[in-house]
Amino acid sequence: MVKDITQILEKAAGRHTKLCPRIVLGVRIGLAGAAAIGLEVPRNDKRLLGFVETDGCFMSGVEAATGCSANHRTLRIEDYGKAAGTFVNLKTGQAVRVAPRIGVRQLALDYAPEVDRPYFGMLLGYQRMPLDELLTIEEVHISTPVASIVSRPGVRANCDRCAEEIINEREIFQDGLTLCRSCAEPAYYQTLQNNQLNADLVFSHQLSSGVRQK
Repeated sequence: MVKDITQILEKAAGRHTKLCPRIVLGVRIGLAGAAAIGLEVPRNDKRLLGFVETDGCFMSGVEAATGCSANHRTLRIEDYGKAAGTFVNLKTGQAVRVAPRIGVRQLALDYAPEVDRPYFGMLLGYQRMPLDELLTIEEVHISTPVASIVSRPGVRANCDRCAEEIINEREIFQDGLTLCRSCAEPAYYQTLQNNQLNADLVFSHQLSSGVRQK
């Protein structure tokens, strides 16, 4: 039985319509991760940096448990589609990754025998399970230097291609140019203006080639 986490669960559930199993996992993973690197939570400083591997309810649980948040730049999403998290003590550099054990869904039902529906069995079971049966905790090394992730305040650059401002040292240097990611790499979006330009170029090429449009 874990210590009472009722208030943390209520705080996390308040951002959604109800408490769900993934919120419980997020809370317990956040608490376990912080404890493993020697930090008390929830925090209101920037000593703890968290990474979550999915968004939604799970992330709300981690936020409520740790105090990490995107708006304070202490929580980042690496969207692997996994209910797992990594936590870094920014003072010591120690980092751990915390994830549910394999088969934990079925095992959780054993801790809620009074519940018939699996959903509610997991909801209660995740709260009741001993930590070593619920989660794996392993020390890890963050691939990208933490200093470059956190960056420095007040650092700015302008993209040599689109001229937009870049903050937090996210510029990319390529062929002697300072570029934003959307200019240096395939962007997650494409402007409608560019789409129309491409369509116009195709149409002009077809006309010059004598291709009749239907």
